[in-house]
Amino acid sequence: MVEGLSAFDSICNRLRNHSYKLTPQRQTILHTFLQHADEHLSAEDVYMLVKHQYPEIGLATVYRTLDILADIGVLQKNDFGDGRSRYEFTRKDEHHHHHLICLRCGNVSEFDDDLLESLEAIISKKTGFDVHDHDLKFYGYCQNCQSELS
Repeated sequence: MVEGLSAFDSICNRLRNHSYKLTPQRQTILHTFLQHADEHLSAEDVYMLVKHQYPEIGLATVYRTLDILADIGVLQKNDFGDGRSRYEFTRKDEHHHHHLICLRCGNVSEFDDDLLESLEAIISKKTGFDVHDHDLKFYGYCQNCQSELS
């Protein structure tokens, strides 16, 4: 983000710099997403959170806004195999970022240790392939669901 500006102001500037209008709906969606910054929200999740503050907003507006924010690099759009895209803020250290996805409740959490650096080095050495990034997802059961399944 731009130094000295809040995350909200910085994203607003980014929208303007990409010739997007800062509509009241987009502001509401952005504020809501910032309030839930540590979550991996779908458009439907955002819509359910936003409609209480902005009842006349449509789901299509939420989809468009999230896609715009992903297009300009503010959000990252993820597919966790549950039939709906989920969004999270793009991180500067994106390379060291993996997801743990619960097969029962659908909860998504992050795992930040990058244990694949040595594998990347081996791949690069053996194949000459210059690895720039990877995407790793673990599917299983969170602690809450494990205790409920026991």
